Formats: sequence, C-alpha cells, structure tokens
Amino acid sequence: MPEKSQSIAFRWLEAFNEKNLEKLLALYDDEAKHFSPKLKIRQPETNGLIEGKSAMHFWWKDAFERLPNLHYKVTSLTANTDRVFMEYIRQVENEEDMSIAEVLEIREGKIIFSRVYHG
Repeated sequence: MPEKSQSIAFRWLEAFNEKNLEKLLALYDDEAKHFSPKLKIRQPETNGLIEGKSAMHFWWKDAFERLPNLHYKVTSLTANTDRVFMEYIRQVENEEDMSIAEVLEIREGKIIFSRVYHG
C-alpha cells in the first residue's frame, strides 16, 4: 500500500531532522544500500555507494556531527507500494540551500536501497 511507504518516508524525514541515528537506521534492512554524490566526495573509495547499517551509521553520524543544524524541508513526496520519491531542500547554516531528490526502495516494510540525486 502506498500509505505504508509514505509513512516510512515521513518517519525517515523526522528521524533525520531529529538527528536520531537509531530511529533512522531502524527503518533500513540490515543489508540495505545507500548511494549519495556527497559520499563520492567525502569517501571517494566508496564510489558513492555504501552497504549495511554499520556503514550508514558511520556516514550519518559524521554528517550530524559536522553539520549540527542540517535540516531537510520536504517539497514533494510520491509513494507507491515499493518506492518513495522525495524532493526536499537541504538546509545548512552558512551554506546555500540545495535541491535534493531521493528514492527509497522498500521491501517488507524496510528500506533496502536509498539513492540521492542533487540539483
């Protein structure tokens, strides 16, 4: 049901904006993958792709510590039974706002793949 996927997306955004790593990671499958252009820059050896909750924990913990006022403001969210397409504004103090699109692939109530697109 699209409502379940949409609910996961809203919980994801809430956990992210609260900087609540445990709540955020609980939404992911243990073997989930995450792709981000920012990963390519900060961790070039990953080529932008990390796998598993441990790698995601390290990635987001670092982001939350470096950018304590990082905030995502949703502009659009479209869900079907196994995928959510989110558009949001990445806001960080003293940085220009950035438009982001992110796709969450969902299976059995857990995120199995998240992909971030800038621009």
